[in-house]
This record gives sequence, C-alpha cells and structure tokens, in this order.
Amino acid sequence: MTAITDQDHTDHADRTEHADQAGEAEAADGHPEKGPLEEGVSEKGLPVGDASENDSPVEGTSDAHPLGEGDEDGTHARDDADAGSGRKDDDTHTRTDSAAAEATSVWDDGLIARRVAEDGTVAPGYVPPVVETRGPSAQAMAAPLAYDGHLRSRLDALRELVGLSRTRLDSRTLAEAGRVLDEAAARRRLSGQHTVVAIAGATGSGKSQLFNALAGVAISETGVRRPTTAAPIACSWSDGAAGLIERLGIPPRLRRRPLQSAEAEAQLRGLVLVDLPDHDSAAVQHREQVDRVLALVDAVIWVVDPEKYADAMLHERYLRPMAGHAEVMFVVLNQTDRLPGEATEQVLDDLRRLLDEDGIALGEYGEPGATVLALSALTGDGIGELREALGQFVAERGAPARRISADLDAAATGLRSVYATRRRTGLSEEARDEFAARLADAVGATAAGEAAERAWLRNANRACGTPWLRLWRWYQDRYETPTGRLPLRTQEDEEATARQRVEQAVRTLADRASAGLPAPWAQAVREAAVRGSQGLPEALDELAARAGLPPGRPPRPGWWPGAVLTQAAMTILQVVGGLWLLGQIIGFMAPNLGVPVLLMVAGIIGGPLVEWSCRMAARGPARRYGTDAERRLREAAAGCGRARVLDPVAAELLRYREVREQFGRVAGVGAAAGTR
Repeated sequence: MTAITDQDHTDHADRTEHADQAGEAEAADGHPEKGPLEEGVSEKGLPVGDASENDSPVEGTSDAHPLGEGDEDGTHARDDADAGSGRKDDDTHTRTDSAAAEATSVWDDGLIARRVAEDGTVAPGYVPPVVETRGPSAQAMAAPLAYDGHLRSRLDALRELVGLSRTRLDSRTLAEAGRVLDEAAARRRLSGQHTVVAIAGATGSGKSQLFNALAGVAISETGVRRPTTAAPIACSWSDGAAGLIERLGIPPRLRRRPLQSAEAEAQLRGLVLVDLPDHDSAAVQHREQVDRVLALVDAVIWVVDPEKYADAMLHERYLRPMAGHAEVMFVVLNQTDRLPGEATEQVLDDLRRLLDEDGIALGEYGEPGATVLALSALTGDGIGELREALGQFVAERGAPARRISADLDAAATGLRSVYATRRRTGLSEEARDEFAARLADAVGATAAGEAAERAWLRNANRACGTPWLRLWRWYQDRYETPTGRLPLRTQEDEEATARQRVEQAVRTLADRASAGLPAPWAQAVREAAVRGSQGLPEALDELAARAGLPPGRPPRPGWWPGAVLTQAAMTILQVVGGLWLLGQIIGFMAPNLGVPVLLMVAGIIGGPLVEWSCRMAARGPARRYGTDAERRLREAAAGCGRARVLDPVAAELLRYREVREQFGRVAGVGAAAGTR
C-alpha cells in the first residue's frame, strides 16, 4: 500500500487542485510535481517499516531511506569516480528526473488536495490517505458469493418467467426483471467475503465527513462549496474487493484504504465503503451516478441532517420506493451537535414516524428492518455505535443475498399486475360444450338429423305403403303446385347465416376464456381465438358434406322384407277379389259374392293396416338414424372447433398458468388457487 501527498512546490502550491487542474499544472510546468516527503515515510509513501512486500523499491534507491538520502549517496559515488570530469551535475540532474518520474507513478487523487508547508513540513493533524495498490495482494481472489437454495429457486423461477413471457409482454415490462437477473449473476461471481455499503444523502448532510470519520483519515473532500463530492470514492478495509469496486465503475485513482489500525481493520474487515455525490445535486450527472451506484451496492447508509430529514425528494424518490430494502438500510441522523438538549430524541422520533409512513420497517426489538442512529461526524459522538453496527452487519455476510432478495420482491411487485388476478380463470366444461353446440347449430346438425329421420320414414313408406297411396302421392308431387308453402332460402343466405353464427361462437368463447386474465394474457387469448376462426366456416362446410347423410338409401331393419311381402299379399287379395267379382258380373263365373267380397275387404283393410303398422315400427329406427346423423355432424364440428380454436386458446391458458406458478415462486408464495 502506498501513501501519497499532493504536494506542490510550483507556483500552484497555494490553491486546492483537482485531477484536471493537476494535469494542467504538469503540462504548464513541463515536469510532474515533486517535493519533499514526510518524515518517517518511505519514498513509496509508506511509513518506515510498514512497506508492503509487494511494492518493489525504486531502482537505485533503498526502501529504508528517504529519496534525498539515496540521491546523496549516489552523487558521492559518482563524484569519487568522475572527479574533475564535469559529470557530477549531469548525473545529479538525471537522478532527479528519475525520482520525479517515480513520484508520478504513484496514483494521484484529482479530487482531494492536501496542503504541505513550503519548507516541506506536513500540515498539523494531516494523515495521508492510503491508496489501494496494484500489486498481487490487492487483487487477491476471494471466495465468490453463494446464494441459498430458496434464493436460487426464486432466481430460476424469474428466469423461467421471463423466458415464457417474452412473446407475450413487451421488453419494457420485463426490463426490471432482466436487470435483477443480470445483477444477481454479476454479484454472484464476485467476492462473498465483502459487503459494499454506499453513503448517500443530500447536500450538506455531512456524508463525506462521516465517510472520513469511519475511515479514520481525511479521504473524501469536505467543505462549504456545493457540490463537494463530484464522483464516488471507495474505501476498502481488506483485499480482494477490486472486482466489486470495478463493478461500480470507480476508477483506481478514487480507491482508498483506511487508516491502518488493527482494531478498526478487524472490526470492519470485509467492508467496502462508497461515498456518493449528493442525490439532490444541481448537476444532473451527479444524480445519475447516485442512481446507478445505488442499484449495485449491497447496502446503503442514508445520512440526513436536522434541517432536511423530511425532504420530500428523499422520501418520495428514494426511501419510499426502496421500502422493501429496509434490511440493508441504515438511516443516520448526522449533525446532532447542532441540536440542543432533548431535541435529538424528538427529531429521531419524527424521523422514525416518517420512515414508518414510507413503509420502511424499523429494526427495533429484534425485528428485521432499517437501523436508525443519531451521531455527529464532527465531534465523533455516535461513531462508535455506527462502527459496531456496521461491523456486525458486515460480519454476517448476508447483505448481498438480502439485497438480491429485496430486488426480487420489488420486481415481483412491479410484475403483479401482468400476472396476478383475483378471479377464477380458465374455460369451464359448460363453456366448451356451449361452443361446440354453437358450431353444431352453425352447420345445421339438428336440421341434418331431422332430415335424416324424415328420409328414413319416407323410404319406409315407399316400401311398405299401399300401391294406390304411393300412386296418389306421386301424382300430387308431379302435377300439383306447392301453394301455401314457404319459399326456400338460397344457399348464399344459409352460408352468410352460418358464418355469422361461427363468428359469434368464437367471440363468446374468447370473452369467457379471457375473463379475469391480466390485460396482456387476455389479449393473447383473444388473438389465438381469432387466428383459429380464420377459415373455420369453410372447414365446417367440408366436414358437414363428409359427415352428413351417407350416399344411397338408408339401411333397412330386419322386419322390412316381411312387411313388404305382407303388403304385396294384401294387394294380391284385392286384385283377386276384384277379378272374381268382375267374372261373376260378366257371367264368366258362377255367382258367389261372399268369397270375392271377403277377399277384397281383407285386402283393402289389410293394406293400410300394414302401412300404419310399418310406420309405427319405423319411428324408432328413423329416430335413431337421424340421431346418429346429428351426432356425427356435431362431433365433426366440435373436433374442428377444438383443433382450430379451443386448443390454441387452451395453450394460452396453460402458458398463463405456468407463468402464474413461476410468479408465485418468484414472489415467495405458492401458486394461487385461482388458476385451473
């Protein structure tokens, strides 16, 4: 580790310099800044005896001596070897340039200026900050973060939920869920032995002062100029946090190490503290940096002061939306030294009331929630209590997982409106049967069955009726005009009516299936039904033609031939009796009226009686024949509707049920009982 001081022996030594100003000064002078180092500090910026073994000494110098001593020894050696040669001044000038180049290799803090007296003495009370080194020790690999089974299950469910929803929801709706998955995966690959805690607050709340008090060294610049902190500054209490800091986008020149103290290092080992710009800064880029870093850290310390602890921007923009992150949140009332008497407790009570109104659970009486403290970074009052709370918080190593879990809760809350519903969803059997019945009516299944029944009866009448009655019906059908009959509807009218019935059936089904669904899934169900209805009337017509009446005559029952023979016998009796009477009339046969009259009466009465008996006997088979024809047409229509409309709609409902179950896992609860 290397200690640095921004000493300036040029004409710019009397003013505070930032990174861009330091660069301009170097360009103007034509050489980097250099000056005397502190007493007891090595040429690499380390206190004597505390140099890191990973820091190699400057070539031609010794780690045990200041740079000036090394230069003097080297000069005397060359004086003895080259006396009178005129090379002494050249060598001295060369080594001076080399020392200056080595000094510039140390990382500079462009935001923090440190003043040193022109005689080389260090200002009273000044302790140089320690910069994180680039050596292997600073890049020591720490064990990656490991999530417990419940959190892994929730993350897997969210990943599955996003995959199932990409074709149904727009990318903006799933953006936050995707961000949570990405950040969870990125955090899992990094150190699980470190906890990144950001210090955030409003202008003048004393964030940087608290940051310096915790670090034990003046790292972050403080002052009355606003804004003071222009970029996030990180301070790590142990090695292995480089990946975490790089994830925050903090450059190496803004990375620090705290004052070396065995007690403080052991208490806060694993802590990475980040000082943020003001969240209410007038500079837009400062507010953007605050929002960006707050989405990446494991925990946050909100610093408020007695004047602006009830600021609407703080509560409405940050605290209220982050209410679910209470377990990884500290709320610190700073500047209590400005409050007289019991005013601190009164302000604290009012602050707790505001936090409760924001929905933030307070970690009191052993309950999980935000930690609320009062302190003064200026006087140090309460700093020890905050250190102890932070030490215990970091030692638990649970903040990263709790932060990801809170992010999951927030994402689930944002997605609730597109997944959750309080109503029972799905298609009931009644709705399915009604849809099939509407399609059957559209293709005329009932009419087709009745037509089949009439055709069977008509065929039976033709086969079993008397010849005289059949002859009379043939004459009526051939020569009589159909007066008093209703005009038949054209085929075009029938097709238009059938199409309207099909469309109405599809609309009714889509409305019932989408009832109670969130808007995106209801729209997906309606679109699936509409896509399936395209070409459905034509398909139903083809099925009706194939599944309608079979070609040829209807099948005949077993008693049919006997009835036909009986009717033929009755006709023969009538003919024989008539001829017998005619023969008696013309004198061809002996008079005997009894037998021929009896034969004719038997034939005349028996023929209609046989016809009526056959009609009664044919009603059952005719009804069954018509029912079978109607059933075949209904089944064909239902099958066509199921393949084209019901199955796609059911697939959408099944997909919604799957995402609903995954959403229940993400939210940490079982799937709701409202799905089917």
